[in-house]
Amino acid sequence: MSKLITEIGTKIICVGRNYANHAKELGNPIPKEPVLFLKPTSSYLANGGTIEIPASMDHLHYETELGVVIGKKARDVPQSSAMDYIAGYALGLDMTARELQASIKTAGLPWLLAKGQDTFTPISDMIPKSAVPDPHNLELWLKVDGEIKQKGSTKDMIFTIPFLISHISSFITLLEGDVILTGTPEGVGPVKPGEKITAGITDLIDVSFNVEKRSAAVRK
Repeated sequence: MSKLITEIGTKIICVGRNYANHAKELGNPIPKEPVLFLKPTSSYLANGGTIEIPASMDHLHYETELGVVIGKKARDVPQSSAMDYIAGYALGLDMTARELQASIKTAGLPWLLAKGQDTFTPISDMIPKSAVPDPHNLELWLKVDGEIKQKGSTKDMIFTIPFLISHISSFITLLEGDVILTGTPEGVGPVKPGEKITAGITDLIDVSFNVEKRSAAVRK
Protein backbone atom coordinates (compact mmCIF):
# COMPACT_ATOMS: atom_id res chain seq x y z
CA MET A 1 0.00 0.00 0.00
CA SER A 2 1.19 3.51 -0.70
CA LYS A 3 3.33 5.11 1.99
CA LEU A 4 1.30 8.28 1.45
CA ILE A 5 -1.87 6.58 2.68
CA THR A 6 -0.55 4.45 5.51
CA GLU A 7 2.25 6.49 7.01
CA ILE A 8 1.54 10.15 6.35
CA GLY A 9 -2.22 10.55 6.63
CA THR A 10 -3.64 11.57 9.99
CA LYS A 11 -7.32 10.86 9.43
CA ILE A 12 -10.04 9.31 7.29
CA ILE A 13 -13.05 11.54 6.68
CA CYS A 14 -16.12 9.70 5.41
CA VAL A 15 -19.11 11.12 3.59
CA GLY A 16 -22.39 9.40 4.41
CA ARG A 17 -25.42 9.21 2.10
CA ASN A 18 -23.65 10.79 -0.89
CA TYR A 19 -25.62 8.65 -3.36
CA ALA A 20 -29.37 9.16 -3.39
CA ASN A 21 -30.24 5.50 -4.04
CA HIS A 22 -28.05 4.35 -1.16
CA ALA A 23 -29.77 6.79 1.19
CA LYS A 24 -33.13 5.47 0.01
CA GLU A 25 -32.19 1.79 0.43
CA LEU A 26 -31.44 2.42 4.12
CA GLY A 27 -34.53 4.54 4.61
CA ASN A 28 -32.55 7.73 5.18
CA PRO A 29 -33.44 11.19 3.85
CA ILE A 30 -31.32 12.64 1.06
CA PRO A 31 -29.00 15.15 2.77
CA LYS A 32 -28.96 18.85 2.01
CA GLU A 33 -25.32 19.11 3.13
CA PRO A 34 -22.62 16.45 3.57
CA VAL A 35 -22.98 13.95 6.41
CA LEU A 36 -19.45 13.56 7.78
CA PHE A 37 -17.78 11.21 10.24
CA LEU A 38 -14.22 10.16 11.09
CA LYS A 39 -12.49 6.78 11.08
CA PRO A 40 -9.09 6.15 12.72
CA THR A 41 -6.15 5.28 10.49
CA SER A 42 -5.66 2.16 12.66
CA SER A 43 -8.67 0.73 10.81
CA TYR A 44 -6.73 0.58 7.52
CA LEU A 45 -6.20 -2.85 5.95
CA ALA A 46 -3.89 -3.36 2.97
CA ASN A 47 -4.95 -5.20 -0.17
CA GLY A 48 -4.86 -8.96 0.39
CA GLY A 49 -5.46 -8.70 4.12
CA THR A 50 -8.21 -10.28 6.19
CA ILE A 51 -11.28 -8.36 7.30
CA GLU A 52 -12.11 -9.39 10.86
CA ILE A 53 -15.69 -9.63 12.05
CA PRO A 54 -15.77 -8.96 15.81
CA ALA A 55 -16.46 -12.05 17.91
CA SER A 56 -19.75 -10.58 19.13
CA MET A 57 -21.12 -10.13 15.59
CA ASP A 58 -22.28 -12.47 12.82
CA HIS A 59 -21.59 -10.22 9.85
CA LEU A 60 -20.51 -6.81 8.59
CA HIS A 61 -21.85 -4.71 5.75
CA TYR A 62 -19.60 -3.73 2.85
CA GLU A 63 -19.61 -0.27 1.26
CA THR A 64 -17.28 0.33 -1.70
CA GLU A 65 -16.14 3.93 -2.16
CA LEU A 66 -13.85 6.22 -4.11
CA GLY A 67 -11.16 7.59 -1.83
CA VAL A 68 -9.59 11.00 -2.46
CA VAL A 69 -6.00 11.25 -1.20
CA ILE A 70 -4.95 14.76 -0.16
CA GLY A 71 -1.56 15.90 -1.42
CA LYS A 72 -0.88 19.03 0.64
CA LYS A 73 -2.23 21.04 3.55
CA ALA A 74 -5.71 22.32 2.77
CA ARG A 75 -7.55 24.90 4.85
CA ASP A 76 -10.42 27.11 3.66
CA VAL A 77 -9.97 25.91 0.09
CA PRO A 78 -12.29 27.39 -2.56
CA GLN A 79 -14.03 24.96 -4.91
CA SER A 80 -12.29 26.57 -7.88
CA SER A 81 -8.86 25.32 -6.76
CA ALA A 82 -9.85 22.24 -4.73
CA MET A 83 -8.61 19.72 -7.28
CA ASP A 84 -5.09 21.16 -6.93
CA TYR A 85 -4.93 19.65 -3.43
CA ILE A 86 -5.38 16.06 -4.61
CA ALA A 87 -2.43 13.67 -4.85
CA GLY A 88 -4.41 10.71 -6.13
CA TYR A 89 -7.28 8.33 -5.54
CA ALA A 90 -7.90 4.93 -3.95
CA LEU A 91 -10.55 2.25 -3.67
CA GLY A 92 -11.70 2.01 -0.07
CA LEU A 93 -14.25 -0.09 1.76
CA ASP A 94 -16.20 1.35 4.67
CA MET A 95 -16.98 -1.81 6.62
CA THR A 96 -19.94 -1.24 8.90
CA ALA A 97 -21.41 -3.13 11.84
CA ARG A 98 -24.92 -2.21 10.69
CA GLU A 99 -26.91 -3.58 13.64
CA LEU A 100 -24.58 -1.83 16.08
CA GLN A 101 -24.80 1.35 14.02
CA ALA A 102 -28.61 1.22 14.16
CA SER A 103 -28.66 0.92 17.95
CA ILE A 104 -26.06 3.67 18.31
CA LYS A 105 -28.06 5.99 16.03
CA THR A 106 -31.24 5.30 18.01
CA ALA A 107 -29.41 6.30 21.20
CA GLY A 108 -28.03 9.43 19.54
CA LEU A 109 -24.42 8.31 20.05
CA PRO A 110 -21.34 8.54 17.75
CA TRP A 111 -20.73 5.86 15.09
CA LEU A 112 -17.12 5.09 16.09
CA LEU A 113 -17.52 1.45 17.16
CA ALA A 114 -19.76 0.65 14.18
CA LYS A 115 -17.30 2.11 11.67
CA GLY A 116 -13.81 2.42 13.13
CA GLN A 117 -12.72 -0.96 14.47
CA ASP A 118 -9.53 -2.68 13.31
CA THR A 119 -9.67 -3.82 9.63
CA PHE A 120 -12.86 -1.79 8.99
CA THR A 121 -11.19 0.34 6.27
CA PRO A 122 -9.67 -1.95 3.64
CA ILE A 123 -7.93 0.22 1.02
CA SER A 124 -6.00 -0.08 -2.22
CA ASP A 125 -2.69 1.46 -3.23
CA MET A 126 -2.95 5.04 -4.38
CA ILE A 127 -3.83 5.70 -8.01
CA PRO A 128 -1.87 8.74 -9.26
CA LYS A 129 -4.01 11.76 -10.04
CA SER A 130 -2.65 11.78 -13.60
CA ALA A 131 -4.21 8.34 -14.23
CA VAL A 132 -7.75 9.61 -13.49
CA PRO A 133 -8.84 12.23 -16.04
CA ASP A 134 -12.37 12.47 -14.61
CA PRO A 135 -13.00 11.20 -11.07
CA HIS A 136 -16.69 12.00 -11.52
CA ASN A 137 -17.09 9.34 -14.20
CA LEU A 138 -15.73 6.15 -12.65
CA GLU A 139 -17.44 2.80 -12.16
CA LEU A 140 -17.27 1.33 -8.66
CA TRP A 141 -17.97 -2.39 -8.29
CA LEU A 142 -17.89 -5.00 -5.53
CA LYS A 143 -18.35 -8.77 -5.54
CA VAL A 144 -18.81 -11.30 -2.74
CA ASP A 145 -17.55 -14.78 -3.67
CA GLY A 146 -17.60 -13.72 -7.32
CA GLU A 147 -21.20 -12.45 -7.30
CA ILE A 148 -21.69 -8.79 -8.15
CA LYS A 149 -23.29 -6.89 -5.28
CA GLN A 150 -22.51 -3.23 -5.97
CA LYS A 151 -22.10 -1.44 -9.27
CA GLY A 152 -22.42 2.32 -9.50
CA SER A 153 -20.88 5.44 -10.98
CA THR A 154 -19.25 8.38 -9.26
CA LYS A 155 -21.24 10.64 -11.60
CA ASP A 156 -24.19 9.97 -9.25
CA MET A 157 -22.54 11.55 -6.20
CA ILE A 158 -24.74 14.23 -4.65
CA PHE A 159 -21.78 16.35 -3.53
CA THR A 160 -18.82 16.63 -5.91
CA ILE A 161 -15.19 16.23 -4.93
CA PRO A 162 -14.34 19.97 -5.17
CA PHE A 163 -17.36 20.79 -3.02
CA LEU A 164 -16.39 18.17 -0.43
CA ILE A 165 -12.79 19.39 -0.18
CA SER A 166 -13.94 22.99 0.12
CA HIS A 167 -16.65 22.17 2.64
CA ILE A 168 -14.53 19.91 4.84
CA SER A 169 -11.49 22.24 4.79
CA SER A 170 -13.66 25.11 6.01
CA PHE A 171 -14.04 23.20 9.30
CA ILE A 172 -11.09 20.79 9.48
CA THR A 173 -7.60 21.27 8.06
CA LEU A 174 -6.74 18.46 5.67
CA LEU A 175 -3.14 17.24 5.69
CA GLU A 176 -0.99 15.35 3.21
CA GLY A 177 -2.06 11.71 3.07
CA ASP A 178 -5.51 12.25 4.59
CA VAL A 179 -8.26 10.34 2.80
CA ILE A 180 -11.81 11.40 2.05
CA LEU A 181 -14.10 8.43 1.41
CA THR A 182 -16.75 9.94 -0.84
CA GLY A 183 -19.71 7.66 -0.18
CA THR A 184 -21.08 4.40 -1.53
CA PRO A 185 -23.60 3.56 -4.25
CA GLU A 186 -26.60 1.34 -3.60
CA GLY A 187 -26.32 -2.40 -3.05
CA VAL A 188 -24.73 -2.58 0.40
CA GLY A 189 -25.23 -5.80 2.29
CA PRO A 190 -23.74 -8.36 4.69
CA VAL A 191 -20.59 -10.39 4.36
CA LYS A 192 -19.92 -13.39 6.58
CA PRO A 193 -16.88 -15.38 7.75
CA GLY A 194 -15.36 -17.53 5.03
CA GLU A 195 -16.48 -15.24 2.20
CA LYS A 196 -14.22 -13.19 -0.07
CA ILE A 197 -14.68 -9.60 -1.18
CA THR A 198 -13.26 -8.29 -4.45
CA ALA A 199 -13.80 -4.71 -5.54
CA GLY A 200 -12.45 -2.17 -7.97
CA ILE A 201 -12.61 1.10 -9.85
CA THR A 202 -13.30 0.74 -13.59
CA ASP A 203 -10.12 -0.89 -14.97
CA LEU A 204 -7.79 1.23 -12.84
CA ILE A 205 -7.37 -0.96 -9.76
CA ASP A 206 -8.87 -3.88 -7.88
CA VAL A 207 -8.54 -5.32 -4.41
CA SER A 208 -9.28 -8.60 -2.67
CA PHE A 209 -9.96 -9.40 0.99
CA ASN A 210 -10.84 -12.57 2.87
CA VAL A 211 -13.36 -12.33 5.70
CA GLU A 212 -12.90 -14.19 8.98
CA LYS A 213 -14.20 -14.11 12.54
CA ARG A 214 -12.02 -12.32 15.07
CA SER A 215 -11.14 -14.19 18.23
CA ALA A 216 -12.77 -12.92 21.39
CA ALA A 217 -10.68 -10.35 23.24
CA VAL A 218 -9.31 -11.44 26.60
CA ARG A 219 -10.12 -8.88 29.30
CA LYS A 220 -8.54 -8.98 32.74
